[in-house]
This record gives sequence, C-alpha cells and structure tokens, in this order.
Amino acid sequence: MPSSSASKLVIRQNADLHMELHVNTSSPSPTLNSASPASPNIPSIPSLVETGKTEIQPKQIPDWSNLKVIHRNTLPPRSHFHLYNTEEDALSGDVSRSRAALLSGIWGFELSSGPFKGSTEFYKPDFDHSEWKLIKVPGMWQLQGFGKGPQYTNVNYPFPVNPPHVPYDDNECGRYITRFPVPDTLKDGDQWRLRFEGVDAAFTVWLNGKEVGYSQGSRNPSEFDVSSLLKLDSENTLCVEVYQRCDGSYIEDQDQWWLSGIFRDVWLHSFTSVRFEDFHIQTILDDDYKDAELVVDIKLNKAGESISSKLLDSEGKVVFSDLHGLREESSTLKYRIENPEKWTAETPYLYTLVLTVGSVYVAQKVGFRRAELIGGVFCVNGKPIKIRGVNRHEHNAQSGRTVPYADLQWDLQAMKAFNINAIRTSHYINDSRLYDLADEMGFWVLDEADLECHGFGEVGGDPASYTSDNPEWRDAYVDRALQMVMRDKNHPSVIMWSLGNEAFYGRNHQAMYDAIREIDSTRLIHYEGDQEAQTADIFSRMYTPVDEMIKYAEEKDWKKPFVMCEFAHAMGNGPGAVREYIEAFYKYPRLMGGFVWEWANHGLLTESKDGEPYFGYGGDFQPDEPNDGNFVMDGLCNSSHLPGPGLDEYSKAIEPIQVLGVEGHEVTIINRYDFLTLDHLRCFWELISDRQQIIGKEILIPGGVKPHTKATLVLGGLPKTLSTDTWLQLEFMSRATAKWVPPGRVVARSQVPLTPPRSFALLKALSTPGRPHIQRNDGMLYVTLAKGTTFGFDTGTGTLSSLTHVSKPDHNLMSVPVTLDFYRALTDNDRGGPHGPEWIERRVHQTRNHFSQITTTEPESGCTIVVKGRVAPPVLAWAVETTTTYTLTQDHCSIRVQAKPTGPLLPSTFARFGLSFGLRDLRIVEWFGRGPGESYADKKQAQLVNTWGWAADALFHHYESPQDSGNRTDARWVELRTRWGGDGGYPDRLLRARFGGHEGASFSVSPYSARDVDECRHPHELRRRKRDDHIVRLDWYHHGLGTGSCGPATLPQYQLRTDREFDVEVLLD
Repeated sequence: MPSSSASKLVIRQNADLHMELHVNTSSPSPTLNSASPASPNIPSIPSLVETGKTEIQPKQIPDWSNLKVIHRNTLPPRSHFHLYNTEEDALSGDVSRSRAALLSGIWGFELSSGPFKGSTEFYKPDFDHSEWKLIKVPGMWQLQGFGKGPQYTNVNYPFPVNPPHVPYDDNECGRYITRFPVPDTLKDGDQWRLRFEGVDAAFTVWLNGKEVGYSQGSRNPSEFDVSSLLKLDSENTLCVEVYQRCDGSYIEDQDQWWLSGIFRDVWLHSFTSVRFEDFHIQTILDDDYKDAELVVDIKLNKAGESISSKLLDSEGKVVFSDLHGLREESSTLKYRIENPEKWTAETPYLYTLVLTVGSVYVAQKVGFRRAELIGGVFCVNGKPIKIRGVNRHEHNAQSGRTVPYADLQWDLQAMKAFNINAIRTSHYINDSRLYDLADEMGFWVLDEADLECHGFGEVGGDPASYTSDNPEWRDAYVDRALQMVMRDKNHPSVIMWSLGNEAFYGRNHQAMYDAIREIDSTRLIHYEGDQEAQTADIFSRMYTPVDEMIKYAEEKDWKKPFVMCEFAHAMGNGPGAVREYIEAFYKYPRLMGGFVWEWANHGLLTESKDGEPYFGYGGDFQPDEPNDGNFVMDGLCNSSHLPGPGLDEYSKAIEPIQVLGVEGHEVTIINRYDFLTLDHLRCFWELISDRQQIIGKEILIPGGVKPHTKATLVLGGLPKTLSTDTWLQLEFMSRATAKWVPPGRVVARSQVPLTPPRSFALLKALSTPGRPHIQRNDGMLYVTLAKGTTFGFDTGTGTLSSLTHVSKPDHNLMSVPVTLDFYRALTDNDRGGPHGPEWIERRVHQTRNHFSQITTTEPESGCTIVVKGRVAPPVLAWAVETTTTYTLTQDHCSIRVQAKPTGPLLPSTFARFGLSFGLRDLRIVEWFGRGPGESYADKKQAQLVNTWGWAADALFHHYESPQDSGNRTDARWVELRTRWGGDGGYPDRLLRARFGGHEGASFSVSPYSARDVDECRHPHELRRRKRDDHIVRLDWYHHGLGTGSCGPATLPQYQLRTDREFDVEVLLD
C-alpha cells in the first residue's frame, strides 16, 4: 500500500478474528446502474431484542443474490483507454505517464466465512484495521493462504443449485483496505474514476466511509465516478468487500479453478472537464480491398468542443491531421485513406490515431482490415483464411488468473514461434493487454463473453430453461455481451465475437446477438451452443471426429462456414491424429480451421507433506469436493507454460510450408500462408541416413508463390548413389530482410524418404560364418556370440532371462526376463476413451507368459530354441497363442514371434505388441529413427528421422499426471549403452536391437514400471519409485494415442487390433 498509510496499518500475523452477525435494513435499487445511496451492508443487531418482537434477517435480498442488481452506480462500459497530458506521452503507450494512478499493491485483508460474518462495518472511518493481514492486489485469496480450496470443477457447480440464489452460509467474503493520496499530476481533473479491471465474483466499494457502488461480472471491468467522495489533499481510504459467489456465478461456470478476489489491476483515473467518454474506430475497406474509409465515432461529455485527429503510420509519419468542431456530444468523423497498408495476422501493420480534445490526448492503434463471408467462406481483406488456433485460459501456476505481463508476453511469443495464428479467449474477455499484443504481433482473436452455465446440464430438466432461455436473465446476458464489445471494439485483432461457451441455447443469446449488432456490424458472431446456427453467423462444433466434420464440409448449398472452436484435446500424452484435422481444414473451403483445447495446463504450485513442490489439480487441495481431478491438466504446455510434446506435433501440422512429395529431382511444396508469398524464405537441403548427414546447398524457391498454391523446387548437387534408408530433409528459413518473421527463424522443416531401409532378410544374411559357443548349466542354456555377449535361457520357463559378457560372466545385465507384453501405462486419452477401460476390464495389464513346450536344436550354424506357449490374464479365458523362435548365430540372436489372439472376451485392441525386459547399467541410448522427442503412430510428424542419442533417464517425459511416455517410433535400430562412443562392444554397448524395414517399430526406456506409473498421481510420487535398472520395451506395433480424454478415440488406422495374427522378428546382439 502507499507509503503514506504504511505507518497506520500494522498487521499481526497471529491476530484473532472477532466476528459479529449483522442484518440489512436498507433496500438496494431493483434497477441497473441506479444511483441509490442505500448500503447493502447490515448494521449490527441490538444486544437485547424486545420481548415478543419478530426479527427477520436479512430484511431483503442482498445485491449478490439479487438478479435485478447487476451494477449499482457504475459508469457505462467504454473502450479501454488512458488519457494523457501530451501527445508524446500518449504515443509512448506507457500508462505510468497517463492521467491515472495504479492502486494495486499490498492491501490489508480479512476473510470471513460469509458476508454476514466478520467485520461488516470495516468501511467506517473509525474502524481499526491494524490487526488485519496483508494480501497482494491483484491476486486470488485462495492462493495467498486464505479460505478453502482452491477448488476445480469442469462442469458441476460446487454449491447447491437454486438460481439465482447462492448459499448465504457458504460464501466466503474477502474485505480489502488500502489508503492512497491523489498524485499531484491528477489533481487538476474534473472527474475521478475508480476502475476495477476484474474482481471475482462480485463486490461492493466504499471510499472514505461512503458507499460508492456494487458490481458483478468477474472478468469484466467496472468503473465508478468517485469525484464527490475523493479527497484531493489528504489520504483516501478505499474499502472493498468481495463475495466469493453471487447470482452471476451461475453463468461463470467455466472449466477452471474457482478462485476469488481482486485479480486484475485497480486504477484511479483523472478526467478533465472536457473529455472523451468513448470512441469507436472502424476501418471500412472498399470492395477492391484497396482504399479505406476510417470511421471514428466519438462521444464527449459535452457539446460544442473541437476535436483534433491525426493518423500516423508505423514510422510516425503523418497520414492526415484534422480539426473538427462538434455541435453534439456524439459525432462521427470519416476520412478516406488511399491504399493503406492492410492489417492481417501475418502482416500486422498498425497505424496510430491520436485524438485530442481540450487538454487531453488519447492514442489508439488502428489496423485496416475487413472480415466477412464471401460465398459462405470466411475471409479477411477478400482472402480466405485458415485458423490455426488455441484456446487460452488466463493461468499462472502461482497466482491463478492473475497473470503477470511478462507471462502474457511469453505465451504469445511462444504461440508465434510455434506457428499458431489465432486465440480464442476461453471463456471470458482476457486482460486488456493481451489484445494490444495481439494487434502488434499478429493474431486472429475470437473474443468470448464471460458466460458459461454448463452445470445446469447435471441438475435435471431443460438446462436452457434455468438462465439461457429464461427472460428474467436477459439483462444479465446482454450485460456480458455489452461489456465485451464496448471494451474491445477498437482492436483489429478481434475478428469475431463469441456469446460465451456451453450455455445451451435460448432467447437470451438472441438478445446478446442483437445488442452486439447495434454496436458493431463489422464482425461475425460465434456461439457453439447454437448448434443449428439460428442466431450465430458460423456453425461451430467441439471435438467432432474428422469424418463427421468432413460431412459438414461436403454439404451442398451451405451459407455459413464451419469452425472447430475446440478440437484435439491436448490432455497428457497427446493429442493424436492432429494432422488429419489440419489437412481437412485446407481441403474444404467451408472449414475455417479450429482452436486446439487448450494452450496450457492449469496446475497450481503446491508442496507435498515432505516439502516437495509439484503442480496440484482437483483433489489436491482439501476440502474441494466435488472436483474433476486432473481434467484441468489438458494443455499443449505444462503448468509453467513450457512447451510439451503435443505442441511440437501441432506446430508441425500447421507449418506454413508443407512438402507434398518428391519425384526425381523435383520437390512439390505448398504455401499455406494466407497472405504472404514465400519470397521472405530460403530453403536448404540435407541428406540423412544411418549415422550419416550430408549438408547440401540452398534450393531456389520460385518467386511470388501465392498463398494456398503449389510450387516446384529443383534439387541440385545430389549424390549419384544413395545409401539405404536415406531421407531428404528440407529446411525453410526466413531471410535477414524478412519483415514479418524474425530473421533466421526456421518456419518449417520436412523430410521425405528417398531409398528404402535394409530388409530384415539382408540383415540376417550378413552374418559371419562360424558357430556360437553353447553351454548348459543348472537348467540354463547359455549361447555366447563371437563378440562375447552371452544369452541365457531358462529351460524351465522358456524365457530369455540372462545377458552377460565373457569379461564379466557373473554379472547378469538382465534384471527382468524377456516377456511378450501388450500393455502400457494408461494415458489420459486411454482412460477417457473406450480402449483403456477395456484393457483394464479384460486384464491386459495382468497377463503372464506361460510356456507349454521348449525345443532346442543345435545345427552347424548355431542354436535354435523354439518355445510354444500362451500369454493370458488371470480370471478370463482369452489368450494369445505363441510360438517364439530364438535363432542364435555368431553375430546375433534373432527372436521371431508368431502369435494368434483367441478366446472369449478378447480385447478388441492391445496397447502394444512387443517385448519387455529389465536391464542394468544402462546410461545412454542411441537409435536411428524418429527423434529426439517421443513419438507414437499418430503423434510422430514433428520428430525427424536421424541418428539420435539421449541419456536413458531423460527419455521418459514426466507429464504432470503420470502416464505412458517416451516411446520412439519408426526405429530401425536402438543401442543400449553404458557410455558414449567406443567400438560398439561391451562394456560400451550392452545390447543392440535391429528391426530392419519393419514399419512402425518402436522402443522405450524407462526407470519406472508400467504399474508404478499407473499408481502414481504426480511426478514427485513417481520419482520416489525410480528403479536402479531400466525397463526396456521393443515393440513391433504400438496403439496410437487419439484424443479420447475428450473427443475421438484412436482412429482405426492407428489402432492395434487383435482380430489378426502376428509374425514379427527382431535381431539382438
């Protein structure tokens, strides 16, 4: 808090709270924005009650439970702007130089269990706050050690449903106090405004002991005229009472943490006697999308004033400068601009409009662009665009929805780096600074109203009837639309409005639409809940499978485009099959694209009982029933907003240049920019093969390749002969002179195969003549290869259970025998879809290998061991009948598995089909295949083929909710080593596995068993179970990931079906 009041507020951390019950004797006004001076707070109950008298408390419905009171004494919503004393200050964009003082900081705080508890008269001038604790503003009180929770629900209301009422006795109440002087620079004003950018969920304000007003709408700003209450020459006392819940909470049921408090900044604005009340900027491009009309609607506080307007280009040069006399308080200025630079998400060219009235200035960035439907196709500036977007909640792991500006910048910079071009502000208007950054950096923004009431779907009856189709809620709905549009209307990045999320559909959505249209006719209006687009301008869906989405795209005579407002649910290890969506977006004109759910996990930083930090989710903060567990951990980034494997995959799918194929020396590419040619890029080629990389030359990109068109690149300088399994790699990098892309950035990287891999037959044919050494001892059969590696077989169980070297014969490297295995630790997408539950129900995780016969022969070339058996679970009768043939030569041990799944209740799919075993002394893993990150059948395009090497412990990716990870697919070989380098022999290399040309072979190395991963809820719990050895998996087939946590399960082409027979082989040496 300001230093002038610090000496008066002494906070003792161990202070006791003394609570009294109060009653309300006043009646708040039933109308919106009325000027009633009545206080909603309740004077104390007399200590003695007259005999026979009936006492009713409260005497009327509190504001926060009264549907007829949305705001009291608030000013009309306006654009987000600051006033400045000079043009230079206005152009700086530095709000610290504006006519406003930031009141955020350290405030005094008291929390009570409800609005009728605690210090209800805390706003009175003589109240002693010295015993109060301290709190950060902005911030959420649950994350600063106050109150219950935090609590997470996806759909359910965490309180009894009785709209519009919320429980009186279960509604935490936070009381805030701060003191501030009015800075000298603000004292020359005529009107002073107190502005709250966001308070969750509702609040009442007092200044110097007098009530200012009340407001609700958590993510919307509230502004009050405090001119008559403000002391210019002495200290002011600001008191705010915040209610955890209000009737508005019924339409703020977003999929996120329930958090409370003053979570955005608080400002004191000083407005002069002649001032802007609001202004609305529109850029109207002509039908040739060349020239434009700049339309500026201005509202002043009085008529008869002169307005100065000036438009500057990005370099500060004056485009026009004009002076207008306004007869009325409201007026419209129009200017014709010849061929202005156009604003798009790829070319975010911004002008600056400076407006002056009286002695104050305001500056607003202007982008010339036109968004519309042309023949039903969504276009900007006359060109069709594709949305490659994400849903973004406001989240910080330590401060919740209070997001530091640096973190906001980080998010958008990362999005830009990963080829994302659009943001849906799910599901409320965001911090106003996000839109400034989006204008500057270039993003399409779907701006969404702070409205969701998903929980009504759980309570019975018609869910729309509670609020969305209930006329009594009309004003509450319309208010949310107006708050959004009035604040954000001047941002070129906002190309669509959204009426909210998962609020079913009713008459109040039509009312919102109509209210928006009265203000803004230049943008389309979206709402997914309007499934038939009766009101909305766009058909919108969530998590529709690709094949069903394509049916919409192929409909005849459609008039409205189709957008996936949520798709590719990025929970845990996934999303799988993103590319299929992206390819469909570009194939069909009706499809606008979509927004992946979602940008980042919402984990909150906390500690275990042992002091270990971790990111908590639903269920980790007691009491928090009901909760929806880890469903809040569903982002492309982790809770620290660091990119995860899923973001790599999405970024790869939406790269602006895609390689379509190679024929001879000609490479076909396609430009997937919406506005840019490829003139700002250079292309370089390389050849990648097994332990070899040839650096090539630059390839000329033809000039003027238009958006959404193909081009041909001609390769030069390729070797005349290529080794097996050679890949052509193309890298597209921005030039040093690139205007809109940072110089030297790699914007796309692609690979195409040029030659096939070595066949398995060829690998086996390369064996050295001779016979391995064979020895029997105590029920074991030992076979030693030429380089000293000894494989040991247990003839009593039919398993390969020993791996040693002649230099250290008593040291068995194999800690767990080799078994045929069909299970992986469940991913979130496994659990949420049909496959994971079936694997558990059919006991795939409990299968064991049982042998029925072992046959050993010793021909001249070596040794052959044939094991017949079955792999089966307990309880059930299904099994996989197997014949495993081990063929050992001087150079290798070949393992061939022939298998036939059979029996009743056989699972329809397996998670994997491969070998599992434990290995000691493993430190380093090298492989030729996709890398360096994890990859699966339907999540592998971002991982490029090369020879890779990683530390064994680093291959397992710690998702914030433990699950299977670390698989590497399309592997030709993998080496398990103790250290880097060496000649390939022991002790450098412990074991090598080669798959030949088998398509889709994969491996993983993990210091955790599948059971341990399944049983742990957090990474710190799993790390306690870290093994001394490593579990190695060598898989011929691996089931894809899908997005079954919320959306389509693994697509058929990526499923590992069991209605087939298997015949596979691997070479070990």
